Amino acid sequence: MKQKIYILVFIFGMLCIPQTNYAQIDYNKINQDDLGEVEDLQQEYFFEALKQKGIENYDRAVKALLKCIELDDSKSVYHYELGKNYNKLKNFGAAEDALKDAIKMEPDNEWYLDELYDVYAQQDDYDKAIKVVKQLVQYHPDYKEDLATLYVKTKNYNDALKVLDEMDAELGISMTRDVIRNQIYEITGKKKEQIENLEDRVEDHPDEETNYLALIYRYSENNEKDKAFETAKKLLEIKPNSQLAHLALYKFYVEENNAESAIASMKIVIQSSQIKPEAKLMVLSDFVQFVSENPEYESDLIEATSLVTEDKKGTSSLEVAQYYLKKGDKAKARSYYEKALEKDPDNFGITRNILLLHIDLKDYKKAQAMCASALNKYPSQPIFYLVNGVALNELKKPKEAIDTLEIGLDYIIDDTKMQADFYKQLSIAHTQLNNTNKAKTFIEKAQQLESSN
Repeated sequence: MKQKIYILVFIFGMLCIPQTNYAQIDYNKINQDDLGEVEDLQQEYFFEALKQKGIENYDRAVKALLKCIELDDSKSVYHYELGKNYNKLKNFGAAEDALKDAIKMEPDNEWYLDELYDVYAQQDDYDKAIKVVKQLVQYHPDYKEDLATLYVKTKNYNDALKVLDEMDAELGISMTRDVIRNQIYEITGKKKEQIENLEDRVEDHPDEETNYLALIYRYSENNEKDKAFETAKKLLEIKPNSQLAHLALYKFYVEENNAESAIASMKIVIQSSQIKPEAKLMVLSDFVQFVSENPEYESDLIEATSLVTEDKKGTSSLEVAQYYLKKGDKAKARSYYEKALEKDPDNFGITRNILLLHIDLKDYKKAQAMCASALNKYPSQPIFYLVNGVALNELKKPKEAIDTLEIGLDYIIDDTKMQADFYKQLSIAHTQLNNTNKAKTFIEKAQQLESSN
């Protein structure tokens, strides 16, 4: 709702001489026979009302305004202020009555109408709100957007679209209005009308890139991929230097298995200053999948990773790490996970993956050193106690392995597989210490758990 401006000059013009006495009013001291005193009292009560409203004593403001009206009910501003204070008190019925009295005296007063609109809006009384907003539109076109929103809430979708069309014609395209428009299309399922609207925009404003992108998106959503591809190529014809065009073209080239064009578009997207990092990372994620199916382009993936700007979570390195992990190249996967961890040092998942890869790659010293740090951050995560136990066993430190494994066992909840792994490592540690009975007990426990699954 548009912010209301209260013009004090208007108030003072309706009152008499300035009043300097702002003391608390005694409401019983009114001499109805003395007209001069009555005039003074009106001012005194009115300024008292303004003061009380200013310190959020709305009840007292109401009492003072009722005294003003008792003395003279012909001043619309008294009724308006009374309505505002009732509105603050959530006494909507009284607020509506007072504001209607003010509007009767001044039917074209925008501020009075706006306050009444607020009363209806707070009660979700959309039908009454629409009637008031239709009057307000005469003063400010901005109210038309409110009107469109109200039409949506009352399911008058055609009326809402008509208002939005009028505003677009008068004021140009607006993102906020497009949100309302797309909401209507989504609710009504009018995809054809939505696409027609975007087609008209492209025709009317051929230099506006965002119109093409919106149309490409809607074509794709509607499974009209050929039209989407043609629209993307048309955008590139009209604007050969468009970087945004490649955001759409890249995907189509990938689907066509046109690797060279896809890679060229991908590199333009990744190096673009116009395209948001989130979109770049989505393209990189697509390219990771593409390279997993076409490994001959792995060098282009590495180059792309170096070009893209990492976000705070090291997303691009994480994507490549997962690619190498899926491929089975654990050493390269670990190196990219480590880059990702530098960007996001508190990421539990990345920490766990690196530790497991240390074990797989037999870097037990690295695993043991990293576990010490991980256990400080995550003292209740059993996986880190297990990895630490494995590393210590491999480093021939069975006593330390037993200590950490016994602590970790207490944190296992409903995970018999992990519990069996703990028992196996405890068996290994006790074997190293020649505690054959304990070693046998733990291996039997592990086997019992495994056989029960």
